[in-house]
Amino acid sequence: MIDAYVAGDAAEQWRWAGLYFDAKDYAQAARLLAEVVEHSPEQVGPRLLLARAYYHSAQLTRAEEQLREVIERDPVEGYAYLMLGRTLQRQGRAAEAARWLRLSAALSGEPAADR
Repeated sequence: MIDAYVAGDAAEQWRWAGLYFDAKDYAQAARLLAEVVEHSPEQVGPRLLLARAYYHSAQLTRAEEQLREVIERDPVEGYAYLMLGRTLQRQGRAAEAARWLRLSAALSGEPAADR
């Protein structure tokens, strides 16, 4: 889709990362998002998208690390709990995943069985 990345500030990297993510080039999106997160570690949005890019590119340990950081920074970000549960499931850690999926369900107000 996109042949070249033109270096720019964090906002430009964020824009390009979104384009790569939308094009399902998750590995390239992750590379750019890692730079955005490094530049603005306090922002949860880029970190959550980085976790999603890692998840979709099968970098599950990295996804887990980012999701735990999102939850630490924003304990009511329910989607991060869901993603962490799914990430742990993909790693074969179903028992550990169950806790995070229950928390996700509690935050969303949905029954845990629906997750």
